[in-house]
Amino acid sequence: MKILVTGTSGFVGRYVLSELLKYQHSIVIAAADISKQNFPKQNDTVEIKEFNLDFVNSYGNLMDYFNNPDMLIHIAWKGLPNFNAQIHEEQLTSHCDFIKKLVKNGIKKITVTGTCLEYGLQEGCLMETMDIKPSLTYPIAKAELCNFISNLQELHDFEFNWLRLFYMYGEGQNPKSILSQLENAIKNNDKIFNMSKGDQQRDYLPIEKVAEYIVKTALQNKIKGIVNCCSGKPITILKLVQDYLDEHKADIKLNLGYFPYPDYEPFAFYGDAKKLNASIGN
Repeated sequence: MKILVTGTSGFVGRYVLSELLKYQHSIVIAAADISKQNFPKQNDTVEIKEFNLDFVNSYGNLMDYFNNPDMLIHIAWKGLPNFNAQIHEEQLTSHCDFIKKLVKNGIKKITVTGTCLEYGLQEGCLMETMDIKPSLTYPIAKAELCNFISNLQELHDFEFNWLRLFYMYGEGQNPKSILSQLENAIKNNDKIFNMSKGDQQRDYLPIEKVAEYIVKTALQNKIKGIVNCCSGKPITILKLVQDYLDEHKADIKLNLGYFPYPDYEPFAFYGDAKKLNASIGN
C-alpha cells in the first residue's frame, strides 16, 4: 500500500511517520519545506514530494502528482498552539480544496486528525455521538473541515476516519505545555513550580501511543467516521505532575492555585475510548 502523509515535520506528524516506518508500506511525504523532514534517508520506501497547501490548485491532478497513493493521513495544520488565531479559518479553504481534489482524482481512504476541542465546554465523558459545540477558531475550522469531507462522501466513494486527538505529551511537545515547563523547572533546579490547583480532569496519552492509534485506525477497515483518540481514563493535572516528578525523582514544591483555570476548557474533560478500542482491536 502507498500512503500519502502530510504534517510530518510537526509534533504529531513526526511520530506518525516513525510509526508508519514499522510497516511494509510505501510512504509519500507532502512537504512544504523538505529541509525540515527528519527520517532515515537510506529508507527507500519513503518518497518526499514538495507541496505547498496554500497553492493546492496549482498542482493539477494530485493523484498523479503524488504517484497514486492508496490512502491519505492528513495531519498538517498551521497556527498551533494559538487556538483562537484567525489563521485557522484562513487556511480552511486550502484544506477543503486539497481533500476535494484527491477525492475527485480517485483516492479511496482518508484519515484526518481533528481535536477534542470540537466538543467545546461540555463536561465529563465525551462520546463521538454527542453534538459538538466548538467555541474557538481552531476547533470551529476543524469541525467545518470534518463536515465538508463527510458531505463529499455523498458524491464520491471513499472511506473516511476523523480522529479527535485529546491531550498528549512527549519529546518535542509545545514548550508552553505543563510537562515541558515542568521539565525546564527540573533542569533549572527550581525549588517551586507554579500551577493551577490541578484538580481538573483531563485525558492524556504519550505521543508515541497517539501515533500508534492514528496509524492503526487509518489502516483498519472495521470502524469508520469520527473516533476519539484518547485513553478513556481521566487523570487530574496534579496527578500528572506528581507522577512526572516521581518518575524523575525531582524535589520541587508545587505552588497550587497560582494560575486560574483555562477559560476554554471545562473542569472535567475526557474521552470515551470504546470506538477507538474497537478499531485497534483492544
